[in-house]
Amino acid sequence: MILLVLSFFQKYKKQLLLPTTVVIAVTFFFINSQLRSANPTAEIIQPIPFYESSQVEEALIEYEEETRIFVEVKGAVYKPGVYELLTGDRVLKAIELAGGYLPTSDSKSINHALKVEDEMVIYVPVEGEETEEVLSQFLNPQGERTDLVNINKADALILTTLPGIGPAKAEAIIAYRDESGLFKETQDLMKVTGIGKKTYEKLESLITVK
Repeated sequence: MILLVLSFFQKYKKQLLLPTTVVIAVTFFFINSQLRSANPTAEIIQPIPFYESSQVEEALIEYEEETRIFVEVKGAVYKPGVYELLTGDRVLKAIELAGGYLPTSDSKSINHALKVEDEMVIYVPVEGEETEEVLSQFLNPQGERTDLVNINKADALILTTLPGIGPAKAEAIIAYRDESGLFKETQDLMKVTGIGKKTYEKLESLITVK
């Protein structure tokens, strides 16, 4: 039987070549299509649960107690006194705690955006008050009166009492403090735009950083 089949293919191999090729191609295409459409049997990988970043941060970041500081508000406010604030609070909040300004106050030279510091004194003058009176209200940490202006704590009103320091330079000093930090020594004042060596020489005996 096998010999007969082989003999048949030998005799008609040219006629059977094309049909055989077509049948093989169709069969291969059919099998390939079935394999592609078959559902995968591998187990589906379960996604790892995602936790909100806030939860992770709460677990990783240790709680840091906010530093409390004390500031004295004096002058033309409804409730002068010493108030407790947090590091990073602004002068505006201290004024609000003191009840706000009296109708007779002169607040145009006060920088409300200035960050408060521990032992800072915020003095609000009344309209027409002499700047010398304002200077006398500033005390050093030991409670003694001083004629020196602390360039690390003074607001714009106090700074403008210094020779050669107008409103623009006073704001430049405050802006420098906010951006670069407190002055480490009085000579650092010359790093402020608009304040040169000649201006500093006039101020050297009148200012302090402590």
